[in-house]
Amino acid sequence: MKLIKRISTLIAILVTSHGLFAQQQVMFTQYMFNGLAINPAYAGSHDHVTATVLAREQWVGLEGAPASQTFSIHSPINASGSANLGALLIHDKIGVTEQTTSYLAFAYRIRFNGSSRLAFGLQGGFSNYNSKFSQISNVDPVFANGDVNVNRANFGAGLYFNTRNFFAGVSVPQLIRSNLEVNNSDSDSRLERHYFGYAGFVLNLSPDLKFKPHLLIKYVENAPIEFDINASMLIKELVWLGLSYRSFDSFDAILQVQLSKQFQIGYSYDFATTTDLRRVNAGSHELMIQYRFVFGKKKIISPRYF
Repeated sequence: MKLIKRISTLIAILVTSHGLFAQQQVMFTQYMFNGLAINPAYAGSHDHVTATVLAREQWVGLEGAPASQTFSIHSPINASGSANLGALLIHDKIGVTEQTTSYLAFAYRIRFNGSSRLAFGLQGGFSNYNSKFSQISNVDPVFANGDVNVNRANFGAGLYFNTRNFFAGVSVPQLIRSNLEVNNSDSDSRLERHYFGYAGFVLNLSPDLKFKPHLLIKYVENAPIEFDINASMLIKELVWLGLSYRSFDSFDAILQVQLSKQFQIGYSYDFATTTDLRRVNAGSHELMIQYRFVFGKKKIISPRYF
């Protein structure tokens, strides 16, 4: 119990002393099927109205551990699919801090020969940052009157290229480095830019088996470069089985099932790589539900590889 309290206290102190909201850009294990969460250019890439709900509970059993939920919906808005819209809502909580973000995204897509497409995306929205530091004043009295509740506007941009069997993207979901004030005074806490680059492809091993490796690299100013390596197998166009490694964080197991051409569910479990964390938590769980709405006689591709 003493170790749990020490780690919970450490979470609270790290959040407050290293940028107020250390987890400014939520990272999901199943990001490859929730691309709008990191890149506005992903909007409309499914050629149908697609809605995705994703919930993540990190370090289960550890008080103050991160918990995140997101809802996204995106679709083409013209017959050619060149103009696309998306909406994104994210709620993230860690320790005594909460962040709620909403974005509207627009992507313009250029089609080349065959299935090749290049999209340019922009997004804009607002974030609410709410931190009840007074709840941890027993840790350090300096936080007794340090509650924060502020709203900040932000913008993001990205590029996304894909074919039937390949995808790649670069993005900066939040471009503005806004300062966050505590008690109407300047603080060292601010929103940092997050840079993402990622790519992956699908390789046909047999009529019933496909292999998909992919890599994501994330860079935050004044922080180490992080990467996420994943390899998945698609069995009979119905079941994805995958393994991932996220630097400085975890090994992950992923299961996704294509219940129909329109309906997909996914689950992932993360094993912490830090010895102390493994001793005091039951891992991290993530659940994804995705549904594609089909109107008229437009053909639907099943499954979507990304």
